[in-house]
Amino acid sequence: MARVVAAFNRVTPTLVDRLRDAVGAERVLIDDESLELHASDETEDLVFRPEVVVVPASADAIARVMRLATEFRVPVTPRGAGTGLSGGALPVHGGIVLSTRDLNRILEVDRENLMAVVEPGVITQVFQETVERAGLFYPVDPASRGSCFLGGNLAECSGGPRAVKYGVTKDFVTGVEAVLPDGTLMHHGGKLLKNVTGYNLTQLIVGSEGTLAIVTKIYFRLLPLPRHRMMLLAPFDSLEDPARAVPAIMHAGIVPSVLEFMERDAVEITERHLGKSFPHAEAAAHLMIELDGNDEGVVQRDAERVAEIVLEHHAKDVLVADTDAKMGELWSMRRAFGAAVKSESVYKEEDTVVPRNQLVALLTGVKQIAARHGLRTVCYGHAGDGNLHVNILKMDMSEERWNTALEPAIREIFELTVGLGGLISGEHGIGYVQKNYMPIAFSAPELALMRAIKRAFDPLGILNPGKMFP
Repeated sequence: MARVVAAFNRVTPTLVDRLRDAVGAERVLIDDESLELHASDETEDLVFRPEVVVVPASADAIARVMRLATEFRVPVTPRGAGTGLSGGALPVHGGIVLSTRDLNRILEVDRENLMAVVEPGVITQVFQETVERAGLFYPVDPASRGSCFLGGNLAECSGGPRAVKYGVTKDFVTGVEAVLPDGTLMHHGGKLLKNVTGYNLTQLIVGSEGTLAIVTKIYFRLLPLPRHRMMLLAPFDSLEDPARAVPAIMHAGIVPSVLEFMERDAVEITERHLGKSFPHAEAAAHLMIELDGNDEGVVQRDAERVAEIVLEHHAKDVLVADTDAKMGELWSMRRAFGAAVKSESVYKEEDTVVPRNQLVALLTGVKQIAARHGLRTVCYGHAGDGNLHVNILKMDMSEERWNTALEPAIREIFELTVGLGGLISGEHGIGYVQKNYMPIAFSAPELALMRAIKRAFDPLGILNPGKMFP
């Protein structure tokens, strides 16, 4: 059990009684099972037990909780589905965990304006399927889409495989309603495609990892649903050739909706995890490429040209998936990578991001750094946008050796990444586990400016403390 000492007060019986009055006794949880459930997320094996869990059902109720937290000077950690990978929802200072699970309504799907209005506790896949039934499309597609909440996606500015063509969460959020740390309810933006009226508070809150405000309503921009899709799977005998094929595809004037890289270890681990076999699993690496659009002929021609390009870059074969069933098989493999790695070994995952043309340098550099430190890595990720997930596996290494080798290796990987024009997180966020590496990415004045923004929103520092800043 970990605990960080900080200048906050502990939760008292008086505060618990006041919270019950504010939101209802059934929404204030202090039993051991609830506290343990909210003590960890999907970030490695870290555990921080809160003192109380509160499950409000409205923005007004959240505002009442925050006013009490301000009065009692008690920290509040917002929490969605707990699927985060950077410790953003860990209550490292104890206090209150504020769950958004019961703010889970899709309030509106506006077909005329191609907009939707939702609460933060809506599961991403549920939202996607709902708008698709209306002939609309929300492309942001994190691997945990079947369980993660849209509020968490906004907090981390989630991306996923389709970012190469469609962008990430920030590109679809046009407005928010949110509760500030002092309990003030704020609104910014709305169902607007243009808005330069003052500072863009919406985009400041997107990606702020729950440190500035608790989002209670989200306005999303939507797209018409593409009518046709096709996927290609190309195996290679090297790690470098698929990375070099990526810019060649772009230079051909083709922007795939998905352009994923996976090395052999990732595929083989996933085969074991799922008990399934995948084509050319013995290949050093694969590219998984999806194309979509409304003209079937154009999608077909683009697929043929992409196949030519990857073959020119020494692909061993090009397999075509042109039915929902075949595409579903490939997606089941890709979406299972994270769980498969986790089932294989204790691990540490980084999600470095560099300009696309530096992907080869990043990949080869990561392998060299890992070899120097005697570590095994499994790499996969979003080749189309330069976002490489680097999983460092403990395997049978001793605890002492693991603890000695891991931190210097991660620091070298991040220094390499920044040296290549990249940054230390593409979509998982900084949270608790990456905060001490922030000075690699930002200068002291830049970090001071970020801290000043945090203080402007949260002068008492009670909202999700212990995150983002070293």
